[in-house]
Amino acid sequence: MINWPCLLKLEGDDELIYIASEVSLTDELNSLIHSDEDILVDSYGQVYGVTTDSRGILALEYKHETLTLEDVTILVQTHQFSLAQLCLTKIQFNSIAEAIHALHSAQ
Repeated sequence: MINWPCLLKLEGDDELIYIASEVSLTDELNSLIHSDEDILVDSYGQVYGVTTDSRGILALEYKHETLTLEDVTILVQTHQFSLAQLCLTKIQFNSIAEAIHALHSAQ
């Protein structure tokens, strides 16, 4: 079960996208060219592959991988660095959910 909100990490891109719900994910993906290598990370750090079937219907597949708080913090730091907005050493979180909410606050 996906624990919303989530972050969307597109293949080859350091920027992250805050995703509040499955509806938000569908809306976002309809406006993007996405790859089967894109991942969705939920508020518990669980990683899902993002694909669409032959009819264009969104499919999320649990990858049996869970990112740690440190992993997610590094993703957010890299995202912020790509935007040149914050000093990386000041980016610290107490939970993965807090890191994902920080993305939303920064947008």
